[in-house]
Amino acid sequence: MTDKSDLLRELRIDRGQRPADTQTGHRSWWIAGLLGLLIVLGLGAFFWTRSAAPEVKVAVARALPSSSGVQGGASMLDASGYVVARRQATVSAKITGKLEQLFIEEGQHVKEGDVVAKLDDTNASASLLEAKAGVQQAEGTLAQAKAAAEDIAPTYARDKKLAATGVISTAALEASKSAYDARQTDLLVAEGNLAVRRAALEVAQRDYNDTVVRAPFTGVVTTKNAQPGEIVSPLSQGGGFTRSGICTLVDMDSLEVEVDVSENFISRVRTQGPAVLKLNAYPDWQIPAYVIAVIPTADRSKATVKVRVGFKSRDPRILPEMGARVSFLSDAQGAQGAAHSAGGGVLLPPEAVQVGGAAGSNTGTVFVLHDDTLERRAVKLGARNDDGQTILAGLNAGERVAVGDFAKLADGTHVKVVDR
Repeated sequence: MTDKSDLLRELRIDRGQRPADTQTGHRSWWIAGLLGLLIVLGLGAFFWTRSAAPEVKVAVARALPSSSGVQGGASMLDASGYVVARRQATVSAKITGKLEQLFIEEGQHVKEGDVVAKLDDTNASASLLEAKAGVQQAEGTLAQAKAAAEDIAPTYARDKKLAATGVISTAALEASKSAYDARQTDLLVAEGNLAVRRAALEVAQRDYNDTVVRAPFTGVVTTKNAQPGEIVSPLSQGGGFTRSGICTLVDMDSLEVEVDVSENFISRVRTQGPAVLKLNAYPDWQIPAYVIAVIPTADRSKATVKVRVGFKSRDPRILPEMGARVSFLSDAQGAQGAAHSAGGGVLLPPEAVQVGGAAGSNTGTVFVLHDDTLERRAVKLGARNDDGQTILAGLNAGERVAVGDFAKLADGTHVKVVDR
């Protein structure tokens, strides 16, 4: 019996002792199931939030086109003229002479005081040496006259004392006085001669200095009118073999445009008013400008008034005597043109801009798209026309802006973009 009981106990299964591998398998199934549930919940939340995100369309900020009113397309008045230099000079020598050396070429930049040319100084140098010798001679004569006057002065003083005591006669005193006066006259003549010689030396020195021609101001050489070996003279008109000028110098910083405006429309032009320039050589290049002055007189033969227009920025492409067309703008157009030239003027559809503030305010709000996230940005508004809403500042060309229900849009909001 005992053996049978022991045998039955050995055959009994103990459910409290499970194999280790069975427990590990059950645990893995529980973990896998939990992860799957989390994934399903995450995907559901993602698709639910995506379906709940506000839908927006995309508008791309466009740079202001050249045909818009900002850059002269709707100007108040147009006029044609030419680029001129307010500071321009034909450089010549002050004396007549043969041009010996020339140090400039067309297009060369020179500074005030730079040597432009040198004339033959042979005659001027000889005259200078002669004047110096004359001064030396006059100084020697003056020294002799001073010595003679100093020598006779004590004798004359002694003779006056002797004549007062009756030792010498009146005739002897008169002879001594005549000699003294003669020496004083010689001294005065010598001093005057020295002054004349010194003045002649100064003239000769200036004539010698005038053989060197210098630039009167900083500028650019536009023409070269003479060559070494030619005679130049300030009195000649260029006829024969004599040149009246060596070169033409232009101060490029003084360039401006002169236009003739019909007197019927001159009331539309005011000093310091905004304008836009187009050069005939560069028809697609629009240059910001302003009115310098309206010349207070009219030309009765043409019924026009001359207007001076200045450049707001300098450029080496602007050259004297170029043809130009000027568009005079209103103040509002001028402000928009300034923003456009600075790279900040763009156009957007009006529905992409939320206008803020009181009526007539020039500020607004746009929502810039970064992937599917919004950035709220304040912008400065310009004019609104058929082309769209002008943005003067706060937005760059090419940036994407959300168009939708502004009540649902906010900074950092995730959106769903439709109709890309």
